[in-house]
Amino acid sequence: MEIQRSILTDLERWRDSRFRKPLVLQGARQVGKSWVLKQFGTECFDHCLYVNFDTHPELKADFVRTKDPARLIKQLEMSFGQKVVPGKTLIVLDEIQECNEALNSLKYFCEDCPEVPVVCAGSLLGVALNRSEASFPVGKVDFMTMYPVSFLEFVTALYPHLSAPLMGVDLQNPVPELIHSQLLDAYRVHLALGGMPEAVSRWGETMDWTVTDEVLRGVMLSYSLDFSKHIDHKDIPRVFQVWNTIQDQLARENRKFRYGDIQTGARAREYEGAVEWLCLSGIVHRLNAVETPRLPLSAYQKSGAFKLYLADVGLLRSKFRLDATDSIRGNRLLTEFKGVLSENYVLQSLVRQWGTVPCFWTSGNTAEVEFLLQHGSSIIPVEVKAGDNVKAKSLALYRKTYSPEVAVRFSTKNIRRDNDLWNLPLYLADRLRELLDVSLDESSMLK
Repeated sequence: MEIQRSILTDLERWRDSRFRKPLVLQGARQVGKSWVLKQFGTECFDHCLYVNFDTHPELKADFVRTKDPARLIKQLEMSFGQKVVPGKTLIVLDEIQECNEALNSLKYFCEDCPEVPVVCAGSLLGVALNRSEASFPVGKVDFMTMYPVSFLEFVTALYPHLSAPLMGVDLQNPVPELIHSQLLDAYRVHLALGGMPEAVSRWGETMDWTVTDEVLRGVMLSYSLDFSKHIDHKDIPRVFQVWNTIQDQLARENRKFRYGDIQTGARAREYEGAVEWLCLSGIVHRLNAVETPRLPLSAYQKSGAFKLYLADVGLLRSKFRLDATDSIRGNRLLTEFKGVLSENYVLQSLVRQWGTVPCFWTSGNTAEVEFLLQHGSSIIPVEVKAGDNVKAKSLALYRKTYSPEVAVRFSTKNIRRDNDLWNLPLYLADRLRELLDVSLDESSMLK
């Protein structure tokens, strides 16, 4: 089944921009980058010339010999038997991290051949761009990041009758109970399934969790193969050790990552590089702690206290080896796991909307709020509850101490606004930024 990805709209805006530069599309492996670029080329251009440096390594030699776009285009035309027409042909350079010379050539496409649209992608671009030996055309490219399938995309593809009601929700009225119940059911499926496109497609086609779990295990295996293929041999064991302990770290009540849990005597300086590699690869998100919520939040982060979540909640369930049907039905033995899965789901949504990883607030060992968002000149605390029990002292303490303009609590309850406190159902996580923009704009107009 085909899933319509919302990033196609962003790609169309890039195509039409008069300030367009070659585009670098980042994102973790198997989130659908290659598919969406081919779809973009097919739907929005007359022709698409697709180059993959992983499957056609011999093409690297052309970029070693010259950086001149005119000569490169002629060589690509001969190699693929396809004419490149300025403005009508999209050139896609996939797995470009395998060819540093091609990455460097983007500078010359920007300066000497802006009429030919060029897009590049790669599963480990984040890692490649941060290597000291990478020759990167600073200031000569545009950036875009692709994430796993969102809940909005999931609903549109698999529950199209719920798409319009979901997009029509506002903060003034609760959601009709029938729609609320159906959206919660869809959310629970998404929580177990995650957003890896192949897994979503397989479940949509078969409704068979055995099939989808095989897909998720295959994605996990592909990540492990990346560790072995793209990391210096001396660093491979440490990356595996960090990767293999993430689910155990998140299973604890406070979720905080402890190097000592990797192995007895482990120190930060030994494993910082492994954590950074996983974050740069896009498969892990790192949240740093903040004790003093002031602007800018980045200046008050404590890098020594952090949590590591996965970039996809379905992969996290797979890592926990949790049965999908138990997760959906709410097996009481899985209560704590449902909490961390809900947090991971909300985090994915926040990262997708704000383009950066939020922080979490901690007050010693007495209180903690899952996420802090910097939204314009406001700091928004976000609390996540997996069910309908919304009692929590931490958010109450934060509100009493710092009087935020808006505080958000996600749970399975329906919409309710209590002055500054927004109680939102979990299925609205993807619309939080939009709802904040509307509400804060209205508040400013009333002042």
